[in-house]
Amino acid sequence: MPEFLSLISPAKARENFLKVVSEAIELKSEKISTVESVGRVAAKPIIAPYSLPTFNRSAMDGYAVRAEDTYGASESLPAFLKVVGEVKMGETASIEISNLEAMMIHTGGMLPQNANAVVMLEHTQRISPAEIEVYKSVSAWENTILQGEEILVGETVLAEGQRIRSVEMGGLLALGITQLEVFRKPRVGILSSGDEIVSPESELVAGKVRDVNTYTISALVRSCGGEPIPYGIIPDDELQLRQAVINLKSQSDLILISAGSSLSARDYTARVIQEQGLPGILVHGLNTRPGKPTILALCDQIPVIGLPGNPLSAYVIASHFVKPVIYTLEGMNSQPIPNIRMAKITVNLNSQAGREDWVPTKIIPSNERWLADPIFGKSNMIHALARADGLIWVPEDRTGISADETVTVELIET
Repeated sequence: MPEFLSLISPAKARENFLKVVSEAIELKSEKISTVESVGRVAAKPIIAPYSLPTFNRSAMDGYAVRAEDTYGASESLPAFLKVVGEVKMGETASIEISNLEAMMIHTGGMLPQNANAVVMLEHTQRISPAEIEVYKSVSAWENTILQGEEILVGETVLAEGQRIRSVEMGGLLALGITQLEVFRKPRVGILSSGDEIVSPESELVAGKVRDVNTYTISALVRSCGGEPIPYGIIPDDELQLRQAVINLKSQSDLILISAGSSLSARDYTARVIQEQGLPGILVHGLNTRPGKPTILALCDQIPVIGLPGNPLSAYVIASHFVKPVIYTLEGMNSQPIPNIRMAKITVNLNSQAGREDWVPTKIIPSNERWLADPIFGKSNMIHALARADGLIWVPEDRTGISADETVTVELIET
């Protein structure tokens, strides 16, 4: 088997792979408590069972009035209104106001009958227990929130495929919706392979390195809503790798293999993946640095991604391919927009035309604009990434970037 079957642009590979995955998978859902739904994805649209608010209410502390009774009021010529009571919080106003009458009201209180505005407390003066002066006129429905102004009965408050944030959770609870259907968290099997890999707890001896990818990729999986299933470390042995993938296949919705660095290891990793089901390998090799030896496959409706073994390479590919696949497996109706920042690069940066580059960088505050200061290092240097705030994107059609040019930086969030 050749080292790379073909090289394809990352953008085209990602688009094609996500299309194949979305057409092949069958999403499953479960019912959960609304208070536990933050970060999950709605499996069904949620329709408002009634309008909010359910009554006309005050948006300010002040006095409920008929707006027309305040027209022309000013500090030099105030309007005089009779105070006929107070609207208690959480209660229905027991009386209605008439011409030149007002009722004291608090923020959120229910407007009494005939009231169509609220005069802010600071625009009034109590001149007796039963009378106020109004120093500023209000228009109809000023300083109020009308019934149904927040949400109308029958309106969609949560779309299918929408990720639930704390604010959506609060909105659902405000409507009395205490349970909802969400898509199941994708289970992501993760294994690292290589004779040189040992666990973080192990003593290092010459020729060995500690496993980094299992843990960085697991954290990334959790951050975008997946459930990592770390399998452990597999030596550079084709039979053991094959059995590990077979074991993961029975319990995973997505399988990630951090492959050995040797050419032979990459060859049998591709061979093992190809054996797992149709259509098999779709992409073997990307026009990107780091991450050229990436494998993208679909095996019996289970996406399989062969990640490079080097930590920086593995992270870059996981950010641009694993995350979108997890979002697809979660049933999200659109891919989240990457968190990017435009910055001025501090030094010249060489690249190769026809290849997309990602370079770790520090982001430095500046009076004029943000500065991007590249961190140069090899793809097996995890601390080059740990010192970085983001990754500079060098498009395929560039042969380099000159100092002081504006570059796109994709921020590292996880």
